[in-house]
Amino acid sequence: MKVLVVGSGGREHAFAWKLAQSRNVEKVYCAPGNAGIASVAECVDIPVNDFDALLDFVKYEWVDLTVVGPEDPLSKGIVDFFEKAGRKIVGPTKAAAQLEASKVFAKDFMKRNGIPTAEYKTFTSIPQAREYIEMKGMPIVVKADGLAAGKGVLVCETHEQAMEALDIVLKEKRFGEAGDRVVVEECLRGEEASYIAFCDGKTILPLASSQDHKPVFNDDKGPNTGGMGAYSPAPVVTPEIEARIIKEVMEPVVEGFKRDGIKFKGVLYAGLMIDGDKIGVLEYNCRMGDPETQPLLARLETDLFEVLMAIADEKLSEVELKWTEEPSCCVVLASGGYPDSYDKGKAITGLEEADAIEGVTVFHAGTAFNDGHVVTNGGRVLGVTALGADLKAAKEKCHEAIGKINFEGMHYRTDIGDKALKRHAS
Repeated sequence: MKVLVVGSGGREHAFAWKLAQSRNVEKVYCAPGNAGIASVAECVDIPVNDFDALLDFVKYEWVDLTVVGPEDPLSKGIVDFFEKAGRKIVGPTKAAAQLEASKVFAKDFMKRNGIPTAEYKTFTSIPQAREYIEMKGMPIVVKADGLAAGKGVLVCETHEQAMEALDIVLKEKRFGEAGDRVVVEECLRGEEASYIAFCDGKTILPLASSQDHKPVFNDDKGPNTGGMGAYSPAPVVTPEIEARIIKEVMEPVVEGFKRDGIKFKGVLYAGLMIDGDKIGVLEYNCRMGDPETQPLLARLETDLFEVLMAIADEKLSEVELKWTEEPSCCVVLASGGYPDSYDKGKAITGLEEADAIEGVTVFHAGTAFNDGHVVTNGGRVLGVTALGADLKAAKEKCHEAIGKINFEGMHYRTDIGDKALKRHAS
């Protein structure tokens, strides 16, 4: 069987890496891929939103299955395009992908289907939004409506920050058309967790729990990013909490879409805030998280290709996911200046030495080749991922590997995993 992975980040590297291990897969392609993906798949220079070229490639190479990593092509209808041509592809349709593509759609959907989330209002007018913020008080969250690479959520602790956030989104248009509308919502407190499940329109198959870290600096300080690291499992998701998440957060999405005449197939991701026995949905994504994919697939023992084919064929009820007992940790190495402006083309050293450490895999996110050398080519550059006997050991392996790697301006969080370790210690 031949598989095409669409995308070029750390999530796609993890997909290609796992698929290449399948006894059912003879060839993995990735479009457009990156320097790391090139070691496990054949990279083809086709942009993720060039649907015609991607479909032509699939037909020419007799690709059996396409799996889509990033949200942008999903929101633009790549699944509809491929299915119309009779090609197997994993991901939600354009109608279902609105759940991630529009914060307004997602909040209205949650309200309509009784899914627990923060109180909110939607605005296109700065004066009206300011009036609402002054009435509600601090802290408060300002969200750009559309896709903004994980950076369109602004948590505001002060009135001044809230006013600045409105200007950034609605006046300065820093997120482009994604900021034509804003959602202003109450700030939920607690501990974040990511809950991800495979769906085939009928069956929901949960993955192991994980926890992402959005803010750029230690102790969850600084602006939000696409994600600075993750670990699995997440102790905050107890068996009791997990049962409620499935019943109150995941099942209502599939059932709600059914009522709307839409079949949700692919990956359903819920970003959650958990505070004791309170669960609130921060956001939904319609694809695997990045960087959660890296530690999750490092732990997955089931053949990923068989899972993805079961989604496409709507036979997910026949699949059982098996996981290694070893926890995993992923630390993202970012370019200097990220999540704001940053330079590209910085030489990366020490990759082979890091990868040689037992239990460590270095997933590439923003990398490219320049004269045969691997260089930086994005904000999030690498996702150093490790399995360990326990989370402490996995974290130590990550940092041992990070010690081998270097590029100009490299920065990363040193506290990925600490929340779980503190919870375990207490």
